[in-house]
Amino acid sequence: MAQFRFKALDEVLNREPVKVEREANLTSDYFAMYVFDRPKMKKYLSGGAYKAVVDAIENGTTIDRRMADQVAQGMKAWAIENGATHYTHWFHPLTDGTAEKHDAFIETTSDGGVVEAFSGKLLAQQEPDASSFPSGGIRQTFEARGYTAWDPSSPAFINGTTLTIPTIFISYTGEALDNKTPLLRAIHKVDKAATAVAQYFDKSVGKVQTNLGVEQEYFLIDDALYRARPDLMLTGRTLMGHASSKDQQLDDHYFGSIPTRATAYMIDLEDEAYKLGIPLKTRHNEVAPNQFEFAPIFEEANLANDHNQLLMDIMKRVARRHKFRVLFHEKPFAGINGSGKHNNWSLTTNTGVNLFSPGKNPKSNLQFLTFVINTLKAVYDNQDLLRASILTASNSHRLGANEAPPSILSVFLGTEISKMLDLMEEAVVDRKMTPDEKTALKLNIGRIPEIILDSTDRNRTSPFAFTGNRFEFRAVGSSANNAPAMIVLNTIMAKQLADFKVAVDKLIEDGIKKDEAIFQVLKGLIINSKPIRFNGDGYSDEWVQEAAKRGLTNINSVPESLAAYLTKESKELFSNLGIFNGAELEGRTEVEYEKFIMKIQIEARVLGDMAINHIVPTAVEYQTMLLENVKHLKDVFSAEEFKELASGRLELIKEIGGHISAIKIKSKEMVEARKKANKVEDIMDKAEVYDKTVRPYLETVRFHIDKLELIVDNEKWPLPKYRELLFVR
Repeated sequence: MAQFRFKALDEVLNREPVKVEREANLTSDYFAMYVFDRPKMKKYLSGGAYKAVVDAIENGTTIDRRMADQVAQGMKAWAIENGATHYTHWFHPLTDGTAEKHDAFIETTSDGGVVEAFSGKLLAQQEPDASSFPSGGIRQTFEARGYTAWDPSSPAFINGTTLTIPTIFISYTGEALDNKTPLLRAIHKVDKAATAVAQYFDKSVGKVQTNLGVEQEYFLIDDALYRARPDLMLTGRTLMGHASSKDQQLDDHYFGSIPTRATAYMIDLEDEAYKLGIPLKTRHNEVAPNQFEFAPIFEEANLANDHNQLLMDIMKRVARRHKFRVLFHEKPFAGINGSGKHNNWSLTTNTGVNLFSPGKNPKSNLQFLTFVINTLKAVYDNQDLLRASILTASNSHRLGANEAPPSILSVFLGTEISKMLDLMEEAVVDRKMTPDEKTALKLNIGRIPEIILDSTDRNRTSPFAFTGNRFEFRAVGSSANNAPAMIVLNTIMAKQLADFKVAVDKLIEDGIKKDEAIFQVLKGLIINSKPIRFNGDGYSDEWVQEAAKRGLTNINSVPESLAAYLTKESKELFSNLGIFNGAELEGRTEVEYEKFIMKIQIEARVLGDMAINHIVPTAVEYQTMLLENVKHLKDVFSAEEFKELASGRLELIKEIGGHISAIKIKSKEMVEARKKANKVEDIMDKAEVYDKTVRPYLETVRFHIDKLELIVDNEKWPLPKYRELLFVR
């Protein structure tokens, strides 16, 4: 095994960067060349078919069968001209990844030949086997029928030689079995609620779009070293490994010069992404060695999420060409920076106004404050639900350590915006204001454009930070599908805005003028949500204590966090807004419990196997070598000389023996704990037992392995070490 390690290192040292040439001098020359976007629809569709698709995208109208046939014919012609031979419905099951089944563009003819064919029926709906996808009990394994249905709002694209059609995925009885369906529902609800509130300030607003920009962090590891680490291959993270003497202490990797091989990979990746219409804008080194980030330009949230899922697939595929492996696990290496997926979220009207951007006058700034303050209240009221949307087995390793926000939900606004809210809180707005009071308040609101630059400083310890014209939800994990977080965020915002409008309308009905009614309701929201506002260091012990005093929750346990989905309040929230029915909510929560259990189970199995079959034999071999050395010393030297020379070796032999014994004992205990946990029938109880009785062994066994790594002869150690994984290129 040690020979395999050194062979892998030699392979890495002899690597040369893959030579990559751009598709063209200008990205605009080939951007979205494999996307059936509006320019291509105009070319390949009739006027009526094009209008039907645009109406479906912008207004949610239904495309009838005749028009669907026309769209399918145009889409097929374009796809075949660009080398496509197959088509697929591409969907997001509850596995956190994507799924697809490819069918050829052929139908048989009466004379035994084939013709290329694709109909509106095939475009609009397919029936993939759904039996093996997780459903959380919504359906039984023997019930194989599930339906995919075309999502016109996310354009079809060609991936390789396959026309890929984004779709939703539902059961035979209509329940959502995917992440896209409830995301689309939540986006629709926040559109309606935000539009109604925005019309207080501009009657011409007819639609509010949810925007999302996803910063994707990741690690690049050489393929040869990856193949020499069974834990990386099977779990996505290193289950053992002592810290390198040097890792990120000097901050010399962050925003540093991008390594040559990594640059070649990024160039190749960007070309592939641009062809598929993914607007990557930024690339840079992240904090940890071998850690990097891609960030795109903002897009409509549903499309942005589709693009992020597609990007992750492309990243893995392109990495293989460059002899890399991409690690999306939130904490692949203990003790250094983990990887997140920062969700930059905003709302924009059809009139071109970002509702989280201040304007040039008190009226537009009152609108800005209205949406910021309602966001504060939504996060405050639903902190546990937001946490549940992002807390997974892998992300729980990352939160609260090394550049990741804590598990306490708080909102960072910056000093100046916070001062503005304090002024509004102090203002007398719960009665009819005097002209002087109105003037003073409007003057203060009018100052927002002058102070906004001072209010957009970044707070990397905040899980939910205002950054000038958007909120950045920084707690989402790098391996996650963004949809669960965006479903919750848009749902709670829709609910809060609807409640806000009811409260304002009631005051207006009571004879209070609109602006004064808005001020009154906002003041109440500012006061009620004040505990969620925090501009300080989220890593400090003082904040943990202060958060507890404020009544903010701090939950690190994944099973405990997931329970937030199943409270009476959560069920009513999702049900009343039509995001999830009872079966859907309970089903997907059960899936999350199952995923947590399975991930811990897999890690425990892998660790036990590696500990007993890799580490213990290596340590025993080295211990035996030391014992042989001691025997030879005894044969050569006098008793007094032997005692002096052998004492250190004997202590080392005992130390190795102690760690070997501990590994064997704790590994056996871990197996027994897993067996007991597996007998628990209730899924929530089982997850809790796995969390409390199995998961701790992962650290206990690792401790002794990592100690042996420092003792055993480097030439005998079977696994690539952190200093090799993180620094050898």
